[in-house]
Amino acid sequence: MAPPSVRAVRGANQIDSDDRDAILAGTADLVTEVMQRNALSADDIISIIFTATPDLTAEFPAYAARQLGLTDVPLLCSTEISVPGAMPRVLRLLAHVETRRTRAEIRHVYLGGAAALRTDLPQ
Repeated sequence: MAPPSVRAVRGANQIDSDDRDAILAGTADLVTEVMQRNALSADDIISIIFTATPDLTAEFPAYAARQLGLTDVPLLCSTEISVPGAMPRVLRLLAHVETRRTRAEIRHVYLGGAAALRTDLPQ
């Protein structure tokens, strides 16, 4: 069996409103779905970078990941660039993971309205 490789997993979720609870719930849904679809445990996650569109400011997405038990995983939050006409209230993540899956086997996750961002991916 081949040793694990470092892979990147992408995902996004459109949050209903700039509300602390909505951001925490939407982030938890996204992180949980990424882990489930890719058969990942907390030990497999190297780091996660979260970005949020400028209209999401009520809470740090990383706080939701900490509540899920990712307490020793390096997490970073940043603001997505503001592009005129871009989808509002979108939370994105880029997770670096160790996995035996090939790049083609990685399942990127786009939830809710954010699914429209990647219509090329199976849902």
